[in-house]
Amino acid sequence: MVVAIFFAGAWQRRWIADDGLIVLRTVRNLVAGNGPVFNAGERVESNTSTLWTYLIYGTHEVVGYRLELVALGLTLTLSMAAVACAMLGARVMYRGTRRAPAGGPMLLLPFGVLIYVMLPPARDFASSGLETGLVICWIGVMWLGLQLWARSPHREGRSGLPAPGTAAIAFIAGLGPLVRPEMALAAAVFLAMMAASRQSWRHLGWLVVIAGTVPVAYQLWRMSYYALPYPLTAVAKDAGGSKWDKGAEYLWDLLAPYVLLLPLIAVLVAGLVALWARSAPSRAAGPASSGHPLLRLGIRSPHRGSASGGTVADSRSGEGDDDEGGRLLRLRGRVRSTPVVTVAFLVVALVMLLYVTRVGGDFMHGRVLLPSLFLILLPVSVVPLPVGPARGSADASVRRVAVPVTAAAWLVVVGWAVTVQVTEDPFREEPESITSAGIVDERQFYIQRTGHKHPLLADDYLDFPRMRALVRDVSRNETGAVFLPVPGFQDRWDVVSYDHPMPGLAPFELPENPVKTVVFLNLGMTSMNLPLDVDVYDTVGLASPLAAHTDRMEDGRIGHDKFLPYDWVLARTGVVEDPVNFPRWIDVNWVNQAEVALQCPATQALIDSYSAPLTPERRWSNLVNAFSFAEYRINRIPAYEVQRCGLPMPEKVEKYQGTR
Repeated sequence: MVVAIFFAGAWQRRWIADDGLIVLRTVRNLVAGNGPVFNAGERVESNTSTLWTYLIYGTHEVVGYRLELVALGLTLTLSMAAVACAMLGARVMYRGTRRAPAGGPMLLLPFGVLIYVMLPPARDFASSGLETGLVICWIGVMWLGLQLWARSPHREGRSGLPAPGTAAIAFIAGLGPLVRPEMALAAAVFLAMMAASRQSWRHLGWLVVIAGTVPVAYQLWRMSYYALPYPLTAVAKDAGGSKWDKGAEYLWDLLAPYVLLLPLIAVLVAGLVALWARSAPSRAAGPASSGHPLLRLGIRSPHRGSASGGTVADSRSGEGDDDEGGRLLRLRGRVRSTPVVTVAFLVVALVMLLYVTRVGGDFMHGRVLLPSLFLILLPVSVVPLPVGPARGSADASVRRVAVPVTAAAWLVVVGWAVTVQVTEDPFREEPESITSAGIVDERQFYIQRTGHKHPLLADDYLDFPRMRALVRDVSRNETGAVFLPVPGFQDRWDVVSYDHPMPGLAPFELPENPVKTVVFLNLGMTSMNLPLDVDVYDTVGLASPLAAHTDRMEDGRIGHDKFLPYDWVLARTGVVEDPVNFPRWIDVNWVNQAEVALQCPATQALIDSYSAPLTPERRWSNLVNAFSFAEYRINRIPAYEVQRCGLPMPEKVEKYQGTR
């Protein structure tokens, strides 16, 4: 029922974001044989989620549908699977498994999961073409897998081989950094917990190999291919930077509109009551049952079991030894338990929330906070209500408090969910604009700007301002040009054509494959509506390495707080030789200075790292210099960059007016 409700809400709000279309440009290049790049001939990783890119690519190769529909189907499916895994994992936490049951008869009510599935941003990004569905699905699978792991006995096969379930959990955990780079934090916590549990050294070695082979191999390949240790998007957004004030505004932007603190407080109360209800009867039973925290929660320590023919790690060590080694073994034995797994997920939720707040959040309303919210709600995605007769006076006393409090909290959450459903119009008419903090309801923004209730295909974005004019101008151009949006106009482009013959051509001879370059902020819709032989760049650095390697503007909009002036593209392409052919609003002095700045040896080395032929020597150079390339920054103002590099300043043109 809950999954059906979520699907209905997500389907009602179905769309593909402009940033979702960015992902599909790389997939198009993969399909065309150009490699995992954004522009053919430049090794740039413009997609934050590696696994999402290859998942779309692999699915497209199997089913053959339009990429937009493949992305839509995948993200909806993964989002629904995430919610199902959240509830199943909580069920295992409360009731155990068939082989290792826990507690008495109980009714499990959908609780915290209702908050997530009814939240408008969660419904928006259950489609969108972005990797949010994959992220929460990975979290949900890890939640269910580790709860099952906590309930199952530790088994080792020959040579310490882990059980199939344990191996699968370790492998999926290792994929965390490929889901999104910051998921490496979550993966590290989960794998550290598995490593700390009681096992043999050979078993631990197998877990390291299983979890680490794919991410380590890809990381080495990434560094040798892209010359960066993480996607270019992390460089563009300075993912290690700090903007706590922006992050706090972003957090409040999610909490305030939906009065989200109200259901979260109800969830907290219900969670604490559920914890108290599980431990109170054991404490009342006396010291014999209250000495061990696992016993107080009615949870068995499963590590003593053994498969037939298998071995249990260090099982021959004395259980009753009081020496330091014995205490350490007992402590490691308690790691593999439901409380430790649950606490680990709450720790990850807190870490992720702090990280998102520290970096300043995002420009899309609610988007990057959704994984943290999902993590926080996991332990109370469903809540137990006992059924049947009470098991003694202590149990009856607990029920008299726990049942009404939990029921009241559940009613608060259900009331909140109904209110949100009734009051939040998914297609409101009032204009959507970017807030003073730089945050926008992205889906609503593009619905209003394109005029489409469900902008799903790249074609739908042709109705976005400037798009049809751009496609028309690019298709008509036969000489090659740089296409720049004219400031202040919604339907005009400056077509800066080559004013000199292309190499190898006679004067006035038209090239067979004219070089065309487009620069525009809305990278996804632009790149997906143009052929792959048209280079597409943005000014903030998602697909433009030079822009990504500029310094962050202190008061800039989050996610857009870098800007590389158009002069750099004109200088790099060399499209104009005679200054009179520049547009009026372009300063020829900046272009001349940018041409000189590009000769800076360190900058040229950076450019060569992603554009020079990929020889074995280049791969090795990229590998060993990846971290230094990631840290390298240029000044976006060409004159300052010329000074920084100690290069001669070009002669200034005193007075110049272009012809357009």
